[in-house]
Amino acid sequence: MSRTIALIGAGAMGSAIGARFLETGNSLIVFDLDPAKITVLEAKGAVAATSAAEAAHSADCVILSLNSPGIVRAAAFGPGGVAGGAKPGTLIVDMSSIDPDATRALAADAADKGLRWVDSPLSGGAPKAHIGQLTLMVGGADRDVADAREVLKDVASNITHMGPSGAGQTTKLINQVLCGLNFLAVAEATQLAIDAGVDAARIPMALKGGRADSAILQEYMPRYVAKDYRRTGRIDNMVKDLNGAQDLARRTGTAMPLTAVCAEVHRMLTAAGLGGEDQAALMEFFKGAKKEIPQ
Repeated sequence: MSRTIALIGAGAMGSAIGARFLETGNSLIVFDLDPAKITVLEAKGAVAATSAAEAAHSADCVILSLNSPGIVRAAAFGPGGVAGGAKPGTLIVDMSSIDPDATRALAADAADKGLRWVDSPLSGGAPKAHIGQLTLMVGGADRDVADAREVLKDVASNITHMGPSGAGQTTKLINQVLCGLNFLAVAEATQLAIDAGVDAARIPMALKGGRADSAILQEYMPRYVAKDYRRTGRIDNMVKDLNGAQDLARRTGTAMPLTAVCAEVHRMLTAAGLGGEDQAALMEFFKGAKKEIPQ
C-alpha cells in the first residue's frame, strides 16, 4: 500500500531511509535545513518542502531522523515545525537516537497537540536501510505502534514493541553499549592479530559460526585490516549514545566499567578530530602499538 510520508532530516541515515521508502512505492516529501541533502532525494523522486510544517501537511506519517533532543523538539514543535502543519491525529515516528526522558516529554507534548508519537530508534545503519532490513526497537501506545509498524515494514525486517514511550530509546542505549564494546573489542583483536603476524583478514572466516562470531566481526575486521574508513556512521554519535547509557546507569545505580572505558576511547578519538569518522577509524587508537613481538 502506497503512503505519503514526510521525512524530516535527510542526513546519511535519513537519506537511506527515504530512498528505501521511494523504492517500495511510497510518496516522499522531504525537508532538511541543508538544501543539498534534499536534492539527493529529489533526484530519486521525492518532493521538496520548504519547512517541516509544509512536509507534514499532506503526510499520512511523519518520520524524524535527527541528531539530538533539541533538534527533534525544534523540528516537531518549533516555528515551522511538524505540529504547525500536521493534521490532527498524524502519526510522528521518531527514528532518531535520543534519551528516554526527552522522548517521554516529546510524546506528552504531541498528545497535547492532538498528534501521536512513537519512538523507533534503529540498528543496522544505512546499509540495512537500503535493503529494508533495519532492526527497530519501538516505544509507544499499542495502536500507534501497530500503525507505525505498517509504515516501517518497508524499511525494517525486525520490529519489536518494547513498551510505552521511551522504551524504544532505552533499548537503543542498550544496543549501543553492546555495539560500542564490540567495535572496540574487534579493533583491539585486529591490532593484536596484525602485531602477532597472523593474517587478520582471514579471522572472520575462521571464527564464523563460533561463539566469538558477530555481525560486527564479519563486517568490520576486514575494514579494520584495510583501513577502510568509508562513513556509514560516526564516532561522535557513539559518544552521544554512550553518554546517554552512562547517564541512565547513574540514575539506575548500574555499574558499567567496560562502557566507561569504551566511552573514553571514543571521546579521545573525537578530541583528536576523528569524531566525524566511521567506527572503522577506531584503528587510529592503536597507532604506535608494537610492530613485532618478542621471540
